[in-house]
Amino acid sequence: MSIRHTAKARRGAAAVALAAGLLLAVAGCGGSDDGKSEAGSSKEAGRGEGSDKGAEQENDPEPEASETIGTLKGKGEIALNVHSVERDAGGFVTVNGSLVNNGAKAYFETAQWQGNEKEIVSKGHSLGGAALVDEKGKKRYYVLRDTEGRCLCTTGITKVDPGETIPVFVQFPAPPEGTTEVEFSLPTFDSATVEITE
Repeated sequence: MSIRHTAKARRGAAAVALAAGLLLAVAGCGGSDDGKSEAGSSKEAGRGEGSDKGAEQENDPEPEASETIGTLKGKGEIALNVHSVERDAGGFVTVNGSLVNNGAKAYFETAQWQGNEKEIVSKGHSLGGAALVDEKGKKRYYVLRDTEGRCLCTTGITKVDPGETIPVFVQFPAPPEGTTEVEFSLPTFDSATVEITE
């Protein structure tokens, strides 16, 4: 190889190295702004996380324990406190409450709460067996489901530890506007008459 060709090859390699270096420099400097953007973006990310948590808390069905409007007694020392039954504009009613184990032993018989309907049972532990009864209108309302057949209710409770309180919710189609009282029931629990609020 001649000196001329070697020099050309060296210049080409140098040009490629220089171009790569410039690309790295541009990419590295693109969003720094003396660290202000980076700090700002992590603050925004933090705000985003916070707002997600805030949204979760807003949608969190856990109400204050002092607002109990009805109690369903279950097997042993397990109880379901109903805190609110709210009618929503979308044509459904949401029952918010909390499961409480007042006993000294963990409670494991939670599979019965899902009822015996095949589609709901196949989706795992849930409160899918719950029902609302409008005695005045002589109608029974069952738990709403999503497009995949999962109940619109609390799922995944396989046990309730001693002294534990677990917030729960169940959604139903809304009874007619004139209906203000319904009977709420869940398998293995006594039922309770509760008032619907707007």
